Amino acid sequence: MSAPGKGSMFSLFLPQVFPPIRARKPSDAAAVASAAIDAARFSASGTDEPFVHREVFEEPEDELPRAASVNEVDDDRDTTHPGDHCVLIVENDLAFARVLLESAREQGLKGIVTSQGTIALSLVHQYTPDAIILDINLPDIEGWRVLSRIKNDMSVRHTPVHVISTDESRERALASGARVFVAKPIQSRKAVDEVLAEIVSYTARGGRKVLLVEPDPVRLTSIREYLSGLRDVEIISATGGDRAGQLLRQGDLDLAIVNPETPGLELAAVMDEIRDRGVAAPPVIAYMRQAASVGAASAGLHIRGVREVHSIERLLDQAVLALHIDFGNLKDEHRRTLDDIYGSTKVLAGKSVLIVDDDIRNIFALSSVLEDYGMKITTADNGRDAIAEAQRREFDVVLMDIMMPELDGLDTTREIRKIPQCRDLPIVAVTAKAMKGDRERCIEAGAWDYLSKPVDREQLLAVMRSWLQR
Repeated sequence: MSAPGKGSMFSLFLPQVFPPIRARKPSDAAAVASAAIDAARFSASGTDEPFVHREVFEEPEDELPRAASVNEVDDDRDTTHPGDHCVLIVENDLAFARVLLESAREQGLKGIVTSQGTIALSLVHQYTPDAIILDINLPDIEGWRVLSRIKNDMSVRHTPVHVISTDESRERALASGARVFVAKPIQSRKAVDEVLAEIVSYTARGGRKVLLVEPDPVRLTSIREYLSGLRDVEIISATGGDRAGQLLRQGDLDLAIVNPETPGLELAAVMDEIRDRGVAAPPVIAYMRQAASVGAASAGLHIRGVREVHSIERLLDQAVLALHIDFGNLKDEHRRTLDDIYGSTKVLAGKSVLIVDDDIRNIFALSSVLEDYGMKITTADNGRDAIAEAQRREFDVVLMDIMMPELDGLDTTREIRKIPQCRDLPIVAVTAKAMKGDRERCIEAGAWDYLSKPVDREQLLAVMRSWLQR
């Protein structure tokens, strides 16, 4: 609690029984420590200085113990320990979720089930699953939002996501980073078992095979050298269209990087032929010089399921994404490149944020940071004004303080969710108490994410980027 002129008093509650926390992989620990050391944190004190710099290591909020979300189908969350192979099942139809869970267990996997997309975003950090099975039609948040959030979070983006939805979602799912798309309705239990068996096979296989198609020998060598060092990745090269087509048709590829202007290569025809055989085509990245892209586009290059890139940095990004390589396992040069891409705050420029907090110091601190990145700031110091602002204008994101007098942040969030244009609005809960169960209460009220005070500057920016990167 706080009192003007006297400061704040905090209470620490220690559990009698401390549940085990899944350990972060060693490859991630150094990166987390580096990001946490020297982090600028917002002050919760009454000093005139809005920021306090501390040289301390603190675990990210996502790694703190938290109350388990509701176990809807008696899944394996209570018996899942670090090192166990598990799959996260995010499915609105709980009867179908039970079928998936049963199949996962028969395949030797443990299964964790939720019907809530926002809970899934918490569980993926808590359990670091081998794979995610994701329904698009969820009751609280679109599955597209969940997929986007995961694929823009460097700590979990390597997790393979299998989207299960109606067939019209196929192209969007694959373009958004899903590894596999499975069309609903699934007709038999055998088909379900095949989906889970494929997950087990992909996880156990380890090594990845990449086809690189480039007719220019000098450029071919340059690309190979740049991608060298990707762990457990074998690169097979082809300089001619006939050889490239043959290797694509043979299958057994995890990725193809192709210059679509390779003589003798009819890429669209080859891809259609593979699909017509009922075989899953590998993800394909079309990599060519920027100058060539205009002519290629006018020639109808935009092939279904093919991603276009025009820089070596974006090629690395899309290759790492398609191969599901853990960011922590990359060499330093490649990590710096992806940090430059995903650490960019350009996505914040011009976006509008509503900051709701009854403490002017917190509003000032948050506004000062976000204004530096070109965000348009609107503030409200109570829940009723926040609701009025949400009714009056459209926002891209809301930062919602939870501990407010009269109408607290939970009730304010519930009321904002009733406004039609705000049903798909990212609301990030911000709370100073950070007590067990806070995250779940915020998400139940309609928040999509959660930050604890004092707010870490880099974590704030990362959360904002993740929700605004569409």
